[in-house]
Amino acid sequence: MNNRFTLLFSLIALSITSAFAQIEGGKSIVSKNAELVKVADGFTFTEGPAVNRMGDIFFTDQPNNKIYKWAAGPNEVSLFMENTGRANGLYFKLDGSLIAASDENNELWQITRTGEKEKVLVKSFKGAPLNGPNDVWIRPTGGIYFTDPLYARPYWERSEEMLQDGQHVYFLSDDGSQLFRVDETLDKPNGIVGSPDSKTLYVADIGAGKTYKYEIREDGYLLNKELFCEMGSDGMTTDEKGNVYLTGDGVTVFNRKGEQIAKINVPSDWTANVVFGALDRKTLFITAKDAVYTLKMKVRGVW
Repeated sequence: MNNRFTLLFSLIALSITSAFAQIEGGKSIVSKNAELVKVADGFTFTEGPAVNRMGDIFFTDQPNNKIYKWAAGPNEVSLFMENTGRANGLYFKLDGSLIAASDENNELWQITRTGEKEKVLVKSFKGAPLNGPNDVWIRPTGGIYFTDPLYARPYWERSEEMLQDGQHVYFLSDDGSQLFRVDETLDKPNGIVGSPDSKTLYVADIGAGKTYKYEIREDGYLLNKELFCEMGSDGMTTDEKGNVYLTGDGVTVFNRKGEQIAKINVPSDWTANVVFGALDRKTLFITAKDAVYTLKMKVRGVW
């Protein structure tokens, strides 16, 4: 990274709202007496939180073309990388490299641990540029799933017309030799995440206001598409119990049956994404436009 200065934001230990969420049987997914805390603000539009092995969370401020790091231990936010290709969704590979859905030039990037662009993994499909990779999930056995909706960006020099024949979901094999579509039936796929056992893939169709689930085959293809719930989402995550967390209006939590079990209110008119962080994976980290928040949880996230 050319710019190695650290940009520390004022940490605001401000209790915004108590967020108690009950699950079946009266058990809570939120820690007792937990309150939503604003960690930092002053951004334009935060997105794409991804957690590394140490529980640190990296998130994007897409309009400002930057990636930030939340260090779980000292609870500090610092600048990690500039000139990110307008990165949106992020996800860590097992080797510590960071995968970014960078839609400035409609690409999927691999970024080093020190914040340098290492290579472009995907820039086109069947000879045509992608619409704009948006969100990404990597299965533990290898292979990258990503969504490719069309959101016309003010920084594009290209045409705002759709460059593919629709808005689809893709799979890139671990060695990069195969790239293929795994769903061509959605209106506008956005959020994407796998189940704790990596056998099920969840994809939010934000255009249709629905979220679907699929069985993941060993070769990367998907089977048995089913409606999971009547709600779309921007970003999304799961916890150890298989609950699915959807964003947009706060954070809405569904159990593995697709039944709503909780709603976490956030003081923002849009929450873009969510992930579990800290070393014990019991801190829910929420990106909400100009600010990021944390909430102590009883359940753990998975990585």
